[in-house]
Formats: sequence, C-alpha cells, structure tokens
Amino acid sequence: MTENSDYRPVVYLIDDDTGMLESTAWLLESMDIPCRTFPDGAQFLEAVHPDMTGCILLDVRMPGMGGLNVQQALKEQHCELPVILISGHADVPMVKRAFRGGATDFIEKPFNEQELLDVVQQALEEDRRVHERRAYRREVEARFAALTRRERDLVEPLARGLRSREIAEELGVGARTVELYRGRVFQRLQINNLAELVQLCVVAGIIDPYQIDINP
Repeated sequence: MTENSDYRPVVYLIDDDTGMLESTAWLLESMDIPCRTFPDGAQFLEAVHPDMTGCILLDVRMPGMGGLNVQQALKEQHCELPVILISGHADVPMVKRAFRGGATDFIEKPFNEQELLDVVQQALEEDRRVHERRAYRREVEARFAALTRRERDLVEPLARGLRSREIAEELGVGARTVELYRGRVFQRLQINNLAELVQLCVVAGIIDPYQIDINP
C-alpha cells in the first residue's frame, strides 16, 4: 500500500477567542499546515462533510455549543477526524469525558507552541493512515467488482484453501475449468499467489481472517 498523493489535510480550528484563533492559525500556516478557522461550533458543524481530511482543534468552553457537545455531534455525523480538545480551565471530569468521547488528545491553554505542533502532527499522521487504508479498500473492492460472476464464485473457495478438485466438486465444473478461471482471477485482481488473494479477501471483508485454512 503506497502513500496517497491526493491526501490534502487541513486543521480545523474552532475557538470563540479571536486572538487565539488567529495566532494558532498563523503558527500552523508558518509550518505549511493548511487550516480553516471557525468562531463557534455550530458554524463548523454546518461545514462538515464526508470527504474532510486532517484533524480538528476544538476549544472546550465556548458560548452556545461547547466543545464537548460539538464532539458528540461529530460522532452523530460519523465524522472520524481526530479531535484535539483545548481548554484553559480543564478538570478531571472534563478530560475523562473528552477521551471517552474519542478525543485524540487534550491540551491546556496557554500551550507551548512546539507541544501544539507535535500533537497536531501526530493527529495528521493518524488521519493519513486511516485515509490510506480506506483508499486501499476502495481500490480492492473495485478489483473484485471487475470479476465476472463465475470468477467471483471461485474467490471464496480459493481463499478458504480448497484444492482445485474440491472447488470443482463444489461448483459443479471440471478441475481444468477451475485452473483456467483461477488464472483469470489472479490476473484481474493483480496478484501472483494465494497469499495475496487471502490478503485482498480480508481487506474486502469477503472472508474472516480467523477462519482461514490454507492447505500446504
């Protein structure tokens, strides 16, 4: 799986403190990290869409909808971007609630600039890995979708470790036909061996990795 050159992360900053918002944006942009700023949670939630990449830097205490409520709303919208919560008045219950809600990290104001940059970079790296896994799965699913019906019939028995003779009996065809279609399956899926087929089937959710019995 190779790095996706289309990945373009953005740090989404949500804070009602204009000065903090501007200074944080300046810091990130000085390190070539693109960002978008929002003065409150409601405006940010209106801008959320499924194709967003990057991470969210979210103030806890804001008028109207606070950061923890925004975090909950993001979960309800199935937004899986890493969330970093920030607060100048943190307490133990607040921090616990943040992490139970899935926060990636929690930092207190005033924060050290390097600390903030480190936390943001870690969150962006986490999101990049998730993005690449999703892109790879879509690619794998597209390969399987290109198979003919007969070729698809062969995939699961092969991945389960059945021999050609066993597959032929299961599908009601000749063993030579199975060998012919096996070659076509490998070609269309762009693989060279059974181990690679098993890997693709696991990625696509076709088989359970704990129920694989590969014959020697």
